[in-house]
Amino acid sequence: MGRASASHDLETPEVDLLSPLTLRGVTLQNRIAMSPMCQYSAAEGLANDWHLVHYGSRAVGGAALVIVEATAVRPEGRISPSDLGLWNDDQIEPLARIAKYVESQRAVAGIQLAHAGRKASCDVPWKRGTSLTQKQGGWQVVGPSPVPFQDGDPIPVPLDGDGIEQVVHAFEAAAQRALRAGFKVIEIHSAHGYLLHQFLSPLSNRRNDDYGGSLENRMRLVLRVTERLRQIIPTELPLFVRISATDWVEGGWDLEASIELARRFQKLGVDLIDVSSGGTVPTARIPVGKGYQVPFARSIREKVGIRTGAVGMITDPEYANEIITGGSANLVLIGRELLREPYWPLKAQYALNGEAAWPIQYGYAVKRRAV
Repeated sequence: MGRASASHDLETPEVDLLSPLTLRGVTLQNRIAMSPMCQYSAAEGLANDWHLVHYGSRAVGGAALVIVEATAVRPEGRISPSDLGLWNDDQIEPLARIAKYVESQRAVAGIQLAHAGRKASCDVPWKRGTSLTQKQGGWQVVGPSPVPFQDGDPIPVPLDGDGIEQVVHAFEAAAQRALRAGFKVIEIHSAHGYLLHQFLSPLSNRRNDDYGGSLENRMRLVLRVTERLRQIIPTELPLFVRISATDWVEGGWDLEASIELARRFQKLGVDLIDVSSGGTVPTARIPVGKGYQVPFARSIREKVGIRTGAVGMITDPEYANEIITGGSANLVLIGRELLREPYWPLKAQYALNGEAAWPIQYGYAVKRRAV
């Protein structure tokens, strides 16, 4: 199916934010993607009308790639009871409705597959996001080691050999369901302190078996998941992986390790590394600011020769364009700014090109105008 690796040549300097991007057999109409952001609005993992309108409006708004939020591969892998899921076949059709509509707007539909590990079983953010007890609807969390995310959190049960096999199989089964739902891009979530990242970081992984200790061992789980998914996904469809390039903590996961991991991903046929950071420990001091994660995307792109996506505090079109034209990344993923402004990509088109492909239904309200 998908073992053949796509070409990872770096584009010429002439490309910009509005240039198409071809990844295997999929072409994005521009370099603007909607970053996956949890909505915490599902019941039993099922997508509903909120998700359809939320994602559909960003496709109408001109994003070339719309990536559906972290979607749990197992019930216990949800961040909260309100997360989306793909652990059973009943969850396929509601997501297929979203993928179909996104594609009807000339956008590409993607989905992020995830397992929260020790950061699972929490309340929704607007109710403080604290850990839930079983009486409150929570469940036993798992992880690489019996190390909680923060003081007072439940101690995760370390995954044994059978548990690890179940996780790998769950990602595999969820990917198959995502393909049946019509998604053209699948992203593996190995960032922000969730399960696959927990195995990568020495801060959360204290194991002394084949999945802990050395860098090689700590990379083993995410590489196994990646290899299995690349075998499942058709050769003409791309595979992304989101990573945290650094934990922002001394002795944690860092850029050097991320570069080595990216080299391994490239050999397995990954097409783009979605480069974020942080999330492993709550005490990290992160210098949040305009484009603060972009240098990580640039380093991985230059040192590995693999396509990267930049994310984090990217809010104005001119700066997003500079990320592409300056060679820092191949794709810009817009997060919170797209929550504030669903039509940001169309406004970016107008700002950079003097015109934008607004939906014809909006008629003279937007003719020759940015707003």
